Amino acid sequence: MTHRDEMTLTSSGFYVSQEAPIRSDNPIAAPQASPPDILRCAYMELVVTDLAASREFYVDILGLYVTEEDDQAIYLRSTEEFIHHNLVLRKGPVAAVAAFSYRVRSAEDLDKAVAFYTELGCDVRRNPDGFVKGIGDSVRVVDPLGFPYEFFFATTHVERLSWRYDLHTPGELVRLDHFNQVTPDVPRAVNFMQTLGFRVTEDIQDEGGTVYAAWMRRKPTVHDTAMTGGDGPRMHHVAFATHEKHNILAICDILGARRHSDAIERGPGRHGVSNAFYLYLRDPDGHRVEIYTQDYYTGDPDNPVITWDVHDNQRRDWWGNPVVPSWYTDASLVLDLDGNPQPVHARTDASEMAVTIGADGFSYTRPLDETPMPEWKQGEYKLGHQL
Repeated sequence: MTHRDEMTLTSSGFYVSQEAPIRSDNPIAAPQASPPDILRCAYMELVVTDLAASREFYVDILGLYVTEEDDQAIYLRSTEEFIHHNLVLRKGPVAAVAAFSYRVRSAEDLDKAVAFYTELGCDVRRNPDGFVKGIGDSVRVVDPLGFPYEFFFATTHVERLSWRYDLHTPGELVRLDHFNQVTPDVPRAVNFMQTLGFRVTEDIQDEGGTVYAAWMRRKPTVHDTAMTGGDGPRMHHVAFATHEKHNILAICDILGARRHSDAIERGPGRHGVSNAFYLYLRDPDGHRVEIYTQDYYTGDPDNPVITWDVHDNQRRDWWGNPVVPSWYTDASLVLDLDGNPQPVHARTDASEMAVTIGADGFSYTRPLDETPMPEWKQGEYKLGHQL
């Protein structure tokens, strides 16, 4: 574990280092086989219990475009996308995630995925015709952390709608940005993802070295996925990007106008981690969706890793607003390759909510030598006082 004296404290309040400061005491053995060359997160397959209600949320409110649909599934894409879809809504009995799907660089990378995960002893299945419409030869696995992953290269191309301004909505979602996964052992999860070629961009730690969350990327943004410490494996959220902050504000206005403001779980606000403007929503099944914009470029080989102190109240919200407890506790189940919910294992390390909302009920936990929180603001941070 990288110690604080090996990091540089910045004027913005976080630390930077040149090496990813996360190591596992219980690593998953890296296979001898080479990993597939992952390009980016590409789509998520969500199981929903009410297809019509989900369609209203994702199409009528959020403005995703329908590529195909039938009475069992809806295939959706964002404005800038040219592959068949970024989101599959599939009707089923239990709301859950069926696949976190990544595009790889070439068809040969599917052979690498089979060899890599077979060596790990994982459940590995390959379908030359694809597991969903619009996707060709694909590999699906349950990884050693319990998450269902898909890898593909071949896909049906569709029209990119960036130039169809006549179709755009005020809250236009332009691309799939990232996933966020909940796992009990963050260092173990991150160490494994590094064997797949993911690079850490940011993390949250305490002075003792406990890791509460980490952000990892393949494309040159802050992340393609993040590992959040908690009971898992579960899915914390799937995130779509907009171009500007005003698009997020427009979505809030649309939700209010349609009397769906209860879908807003948290925000709008700006993260400390990633520096992005955000909004968290819950769909009709409780799946969490983030609307996200304005993070930063990370593609240089010496891009520094940012480490936030878990007691810095601006790590999760740059403006210092409290995080609602449901954001820490609630997440979606994930399925195995037969469609059965994966068992959820408890986190044994300290939880971020527990250490930042202490016994006195406060989540404002800056060091005592910093300016104290004004008395008039303290009620916002006490559970049960958020009216």
